[in-house]
Amino acid sequence: LANGLGGRLYAWLPVLDALADRYRIVTWDYRGLFESEAHLDRRRLGVPQHAEDLAAVLDAEGIDAAHLCGWSMGVQVSLEFSLRRPDRVRSLVLINGTYGQALSTAFQPLMRVPLPPTVLHAVLEGVADRPTLAAGVGQAARAAAGSAFWLRKRLGPRWRSHFLRGIRQYVNDVMATHKANYLHLFQQIDAHSVYHLLPEVQAPTLVVSGGLDFLTPAYQSRAMARRIPGAKHLSIPLGTHFVLLEYPERVVAAIEKHLARVER
Repeated sequence: LANGLGGRLYAWLPVLDALADRYRIVTWDYRGLFESEAHLDRRRLGVPQHAEDLAAVLDAEGIDAAHLCGWSMGVQVSLEFSLRRPDRVRSLVLINGTYGQALSTAFQPLMRVPLPPTVLHAVLEGVADRPTLAAGVGQAARAAAGSAFWLRKRLGPRWRSHFLRGIRQYVNDVMATHKANYLHLFQQIDAHSVYHLLPEVQAPTLVVSGGLDFLTPAYQSRAMARRIPGAKHLSIPLGTHFVLLEYPERVVAAIEKHLARVER
């Protein structure tokens, strides 16, 4: 499992619940965050470096090849790894993500417009290396996580309490020690793109998108599905960036069908 920049295992609860008894599930903390090394040169925080870390994780676990499932930032990491090491990728599941330049389409759910990327870059540049401002971002993030009003009604009761507890813990973890790395990682996922290489992806691929995803808009998923040979696309019109938790039955069923097709 390749996490989103905003996620750990709590974001995968429906997958764990459905597949943990049949599959060996492995994930890791991205370099610079959580339990991984925190104090890094920002030039070592790029998506290619995270793909190298994925190879190291597979080596450490004695895994020759794996099904890769990425959410959000994890989509870019999974694509990068699959292009570098196609021999180690049995299949891809790409949920709520993009092929690259994530800030260029964030908060533009219908079409690209010029202003949001410029504003986002200015905010990141102005805040990342200023501890006082970064602390303010942390307080705002904690408040948003505490209310999470847009998700309370959308999540099924089975996952709501787990998710809300997990996202509060995530915000607390990041903002406690890794604020600068966290913000620099947004710049890194915007600097990265494999759009031109998507036709070279060899792994069987399932793309999952939400029509109301404001962070990685659905038209990016449609572009990936068109350009990756043989890719399947599950589009959930009312899904947001948390489509797995909003529609767990539909997404997990699609993942199970995808895995069964690959393993036939």
